[in-house]
Amino acid sequence: MANSDATPNFGGRTSVRLVVLGDEGTGKSSLIATVAAESFPENVPSLLPPTRLPLDYFPDRVPLTIIDTSSSPENRSKLAAECRLADAVVLTYGCDQPATLDRLSTFWLPELRRLQVKVPIIVVGCKLDLRDDNQQVNLEQAMVPIMQQFLEIETCMECSSLNQIQVPEVFYYAQKAVLHPTAPLFDQETQILKPRCVSALKRIFILCDHDRDGALSDGELNDFQVRCFNAPLQPAEIVGVKRVVQEKSPEGFNEHGLTLTGFLFLHAMFIEKGRLETTWTMLRKFGYDNDLKLRDDLIPLNFKRAPDQSVELTNEAVEFLKAIFFMFDIDGDGVLRPAELDDLFSTAPSSPWAEGPYIDAVKKNAFGGLSLAGFLSEWALMTLLDPASSLANLIYLGFAGDPASAFHITRRRRLDCKRQQSQRNVFQCYLFGPKKAGKSALLNSFIGKPFTGTYSETTYERFAANILDHLMDKPKETLILREIPEDGVKNLLSNNESLAACDIAVFAYDSSDENSWRKAMDLLVDVASHGENTGFGVPCLIVPTKDDLDPSPMALQHSTRVSQDMGIEAPITVSVKLGDLNNVFHRIISAAQHPHLSIPETEAGRNRKQYRRHVNCSLMVVSVGAAVAIVGLAAYRVYSTRKNASDLGITVSHQTASGSDL
Repeated sequence: MANSDATPNFGGRTSVRLVVLGDEGTGKSSLIATVAAESFPENVPSLLPPTRLPLDYFPDRVPLTIIDTSSSPENRSKLAAECRLADAVVLTYGCDQPATLDRLSTFWLPELRRLQVKVPIIVVGCKLDLRDDNQQVNLEQAMVPIMQQFLEIETCMECSSLNQIQVPEVFYYAQKAVLHPTAPLFDQETQILKPRCVSALKRIFILCDHDRDGALSDGELNDFQVRCFNAPLQPAEIVGVKRVVQEKSPEGFNEHGLTLTGFLFLHAMFIEKGRLETTWTMLRKFGYDNDLKLRDDLIPLNFKRAPDQSVELTNEAVEFLKAIFFMFDIDGDGVLRPAELDDLFSTAPSSPWAEGPYIDAVKKNAFGGLSLAGFLSEWALMTLLDPASSLANLIYLGFAGDPASAFHITRRRRLDCKRQQSQRNVFQCYLFGPKKAGKSALLNSFIGKPFTGTYSETTYERFAANILDHLMDKPKETLILREIPEDGVKNLLSNNESLAACDIAVFAYDSSDENSWRKAMDLLVDVASHGENTGFGVPCLIVPTKDDLDPSPMALQHSTRVSQDMGIEAPITVSVKLGDLNNVFHRIISAAQHPHLSIPETEAGRNRKQYRRHVNCSLMVVSVGAAVAIVGLAAYRVYSTRKNASDLGITVSHQTASGSDL
């Protein structure tokens, strides 16, 4: 399942830098000079300058630069600097000096760890021709304990520069360790494929299983071979693959062909036998980089948009996700259990929703299961916050369409205000309020979490997303609540574009606490002023919470008057404890859909508007006066001309003026 004629692709790497180090007298410089000259030089300097091998020296055709080093104490700092720049390290010992072999584990390998050099290490015994016949050493017996202790050792070998024994191989394997690294694929300690490697191989297997029968037929195997290695599999090769898999892994083949188990077994076997280039060639053909993530060039990392534009999934992407949901809902109960969700994301490097801000952001059942609405809400949230990650995970799940067909950039909110209607399907609501105002309780109720009554201060931004069935049988919209801690408001508003992504702002306060209202009003004024100053004004709603408690009459009266004065909707009272939410979430959506309404106007804003109106009126008066003066001047000039003509006895007819009598 390999062919050396495949187009080279090394995860974007265009050169390799090797550093050769070891005790003095172990043959470092001779090793480098011999590979460069392809013969053993008689006179070798004690320290060579950087040596570059010709581009075609090795089949991979990647430029290779070799750095010689001195191990003398006065050069330690330079050696450390070179090691930190290395892509791989060739660590030498002298076959004629057993003490230098011991120094690998007592000094050099610990020193590389101390310097935090995390690159492949090739251990090389030089001067094989000078080894004492009476002190023969079994390389495997000598190196296995060291390699078990230092897993960063990629391989070990012995060579002779004088006799031209395995000299090119030293640098070939060192370069290979960089271009086709073991560490991302295989756990040397447990001797199994790493989880991220398994995820990548599983995705490739599924993409190649065109008939979705859980196995690769002979035809699918051949298509896979052509795609990855530019050459078909011969019938004898297919028979050989089947025989090897059936002998070592009986579950690797069934009546339909090579199963996922067999596919994984083959690649583990390739890696164990040192044929990493086979697995890496396949991974890179399917778009993976050296970290086993999709390459950046496959995923637009910069979705160009104005600050007041957002990113949403298209209908094509949503339909794809619906199909994926039902495919992995094995028991058909309309809910993805945690195990089913893990299986769904098993072709991705990791689950994108395993941590904040997604882990607790949508409605789940008592067993942690996600409904279709919750599933799509998570995707809407991820697309809004991190469209590049959303696209990457769509591709990991098998989305094969044009990336541009998966996303829609919304119309600018400023234009929505002018058109007096939003076209968005996903609305982001910033939830402001002082401490103990009930913000978290309101957010939790939105995603079906029960009311607890215990207070826990929110110190970081939290998100909640849910799909609402809108009134009047209109399409469903997704609402995303973003809880802003009171202590985080100042930092948020320090950015002039901080409200650009906000479709609507809600200000919650404890209706039983007048002081809570005063703090909420201050936040409202701050946000409204910020919007007026930056041009990103947003619709605002006031939500008095805890309506089950005795209300503060002053707070209620004041909030009502403030909403009237600022030109926004009347306050919407709610009680999360009693479950009386007064249709607040639908009302938030409705206000966001009409972005020209409920934009608060501060006193300073009104004064500025009146001033501008006054200036405009003044300019109009000046303009009218100027126009009258110009008309008067023109009339005077006409009168003056006619008077002069009359005094001279000249009569000018239209015909004469036109020149018709000439």
